Amino acid sequence: MTVGAKHGCMDTRKIGGLNVSVVGVGTNNFGVRIDESAADAVVRACLDHGINHFDTADVYGAGKSEEFLGRALGKRRDEAIVATKFGSRTGAAPDHLRQSVDDCLQRLGTDRIDLMYLHRPDGKTPIAETLGAFNECVQAGKVLEIACSNFSADQLREAEAAVAPGAARFVAVQNHYNLIDRSDEPALDAAEKLGIGYLPFFPLAHGLLTGKYKRGEAPPAGTRLAGQPEEQRAAMLSDANHDVVDRLEAWAADYDHSVVELAIAWLLAKPGIPSVIAGATKPEQVAANAAAAEWTLTPAQVAEVAAITDREAS
Repeated sequence: MTVGAKHGCMDTRKIGGLNVSVVGVGTNNFGVRIDESAADAVVRACLDHGINHFDTADVYGAGKSEEFLGRALGKRRDEAIVATKFGSRTGAAPDHLRQSVDDCLQRLGTDRIDLMYLHRPDGKTPIAETLGAFNECVQAGKVLEIACSNFSADQLREAEAAVAPGAARFVAVQNHYNLIDRSDEPALDAAEKLGIGYLPFFPLAHGLLTGKYKRGEAPPAGTRLAGQPEEQRAAMLSDANHDVVDRLEAWAADYDHSVVELAIAWLLAKPGIPSVIAGATKPEQVAANAAAAEWTLTPAQVAEVAAITDREAS
């Protein structure tokens, strides 16, 4: 992983041939929790803060996320790296992949997808067939780089072994990983060894690492966890998780930083992570996420923070 030039006020790193800002924005709230006007404000705030990495999917907001993002970028499209995904509910058969690429291009209002993900593994379609269709889309110029999401370490190795000579390969994997849930570290290690960029989603643990959820209190109305099943809310808001957050907040405060900044800075200090994708519903959240990129942790600090959360590691 190499550091590229500055984009706006933020460093960039490489994902394949793409220079992406070290902090990206996830747009799964577009068309679901926020309307187009609010989405437009988030996109403008990202570009103003040097964030060029926008992550969406064909299923976010039933396609509205891609539409909102495309219109918000408008004439500034060339300032952005647009990543989208397909196959979450429909699988990764070649014909479906080709149609999905065309549909995503139309919704985004663009002539190319910078980074196209297979949203999750498809147990029915051999990965070699999916990779072959992906390569066709790359050769046609519709997609610049390809990636996967929700892949295990073994699945990453299987996909790498299935790449035809000279064909496009997965340059990134996007998985669930943060200071509260470190169970995906085997995939992180495998990705680093394979030279695949690892992009964590839910870096703020569904908002638990923002301080918005208080011990013993119901999630505030309109927050992500407020809309989740009771069992999932209870698991995330357990006393054990709150204990970890309390310790992380105290550690960050010793360095005059917030736990949000710590959560993102810690991930960015891990080898093999080129960019951290954090959702945002308003410009103020974009600014907070961007600020985290300015804090560089030493290896000793990374280890110290990890020790706070070791009870969650696998």
